[in-house]
Amino acid sequence: MKYTMFLALAVLALTGCGGGPHHQPSEKYYLVCANPKIPYWQEAGAGLVKAATELNVQAELIGPDVYDAKSELAEFKRIMANKPAGILISPGDSTVLRPEIDAAVAAGVPVITVDSDAPQSQRLFFIGTNNYQAGQMGGALLAKLLNGKGNVVFYTIANQKNLEERLDGYRAALAASPGIKVTQIIDMKGDARVAFDTTTDLVDKKTAVDAFVSLESLSGSEIAEVLERKKVDGKIILAMDTAASTLGWIEKGKIAATLMQKPYTMGYYGLKTLAGIVLEKQSASGSGKPNAADPKAPFPVFMDTGTMLVDKTNVAQVKH
Repeated sequence: MKYTMFLALAVLALTGCGGGPHHQPSEKYYLVCANPKIPYWQEAGAGLVKAATELNVQAELIGPDVYDAKSELAEFKRIMANKPAGILISPGDSTVLRPEIDAAVAAGVPVITVDSDAPQSQRLFFIGTNNYQAGQMGGALLAKLLNGKGNVVFYTIANQKNLEERLDGYRAALAASPGIKVTQIIDMKGDARVAFDTTTDLVDKKTAVDAFVSLESLSGSEIAEVLERKKVDGKIILAMDTAASTLGWIEKGKIAATLMQKPYTMGYYGLKTLAGIVLEKQSASGSGKPNAADPKAPFPVFMDTGTMLVDKTNVAQVKH
């Protein structure tokens, strides 16, 4: 980890060299994601804009308003036609996005993944959460809150690698508690209404659920809203991310905890690092191998932006 951070800081230091090359105001960078209007991505966008202002370059957060990998691919192709200086992207489906990521890098446009990775692509590296470890953190807490026994329902978005890794982490942590059963995994398709309606249906049918776990940022508040309206108590809700509504439900005691990521850091540090690479005209080794399989890759594989558990004991610190 120390070696990885040294490399990262070295890249950042390049942007501050007094007598060296400088950025041009005409440089345009993009952060591509699905559903950029949600609070999570607005936070990332704020970091992106802050970095762009400091570097005196242009940057834009773009993407389709739905979780649809083909629509995200169309956005990626559109911005490639604008000849960007570099691209940050959170791939909704790495299989769908990989060919275009590879084509961009081959054309000389550096691509860094943030939030969600495409490790088999030619992207330079990944900046974001260690999602497997985040899942393990959540799973350990869940096992404790359930006292080792109960039925659990997960909410996710299909084919998103970061969410799959979180689920794997949860499963690994829960493996030591055979009395805890994963009874359903719901694809909420990135739509808060699906999470709300599905939870309503589970409650109305009196389905045996002891804990509800959101692997993405939208479902946690929807689950809490349904249980509050239906006057259902004694259920555990674990959420993801720190939207204001999620933190509010933690303060009220309806959501037990949430896993905090750092999207602002992903946007800020992502652009600073990407722009430094562009400034110094750095590139991959040219081996054609994915970064992780290339012993001569000039970049680290992964930069961890960190994760923290937020509950009633520290929610005020995070909120304010």
